[in-house]
Amino acid sequence: MDILVCVATALAAYLLGSIPTGYLVGRAKGVDIRNVGSGNIGATNVFRILGRTAGAIVLVVDCLKGWVAVALAPGMVTAVLGGRVWSGSEFESLRIIAAMSVILGHNYPCWLKFKGGKGIATSAGVLAALIPMGFAAVAVTWAVVCLLTRYVSVASIASALVLPFATWAAGYSHLLVIIAAAMCVLAVYKHHGNIKRLMDGTENRIGGRKSAPPTEAER
Repeated sequence: MDILVCVATALAAYLLGSIPTGYLVGRAKGVDIRNVGSGNIGATNVFRILGRTAGAIVLVVDCLKGWVAVALAPGMVTAVLGGRVWSGSEFESLRIIAAMSVILGHNYPCWLKFKGGKGIATSAGVLAALIPMGFAAVAVTWAVVCLLTRYVSVASIASALVLPFATWAAGYSHLLVIIAAAMCVLAVYKHHGNIKRLMDGTENRIGGRKSAPPTEAER
């Protein structure tokens, strides 16, 4: 593959992912979302602090970041830079580069000193474009676990753990199974603060009484 195209795709996807939707929506309402609730800029914290409308906007936009990065960015980059015709397997690899880059951009945005969200919504958008069957399995798992436990974090972790197995069972390539496994590991790692609060019994449930905000070390 052409190195220039790969680098340009990775950079475009990273910058798209690094748009801090939750932070921008909070600022529009006069709130620094990083200093309230869990301190996370993701949709869950925005829902809790700023309400359903603001949370829905963040959720949809963060999902769209992932979908656009995978479904549109590689084609746009190759069209702009020109060059030869890419094979199917090469273009799939380019989409994978975009997928990982947009998630990293969301999780570690350069605009916020590399402290971003947990990547669940953006990963969902990525999966919808890259691994649709995996996305379906993740969506069902998230809904069922969230309904049963009322913990968004538990639903997100369970969905992440299901992803590589669902990708393998659906018959996707070994490369996509590896990518799904990498996404799983990253998502679980980004929830380390939630896992600690779950073990301590201080994690917030949907509709439950809110616990004290976590410390910087717990986030």
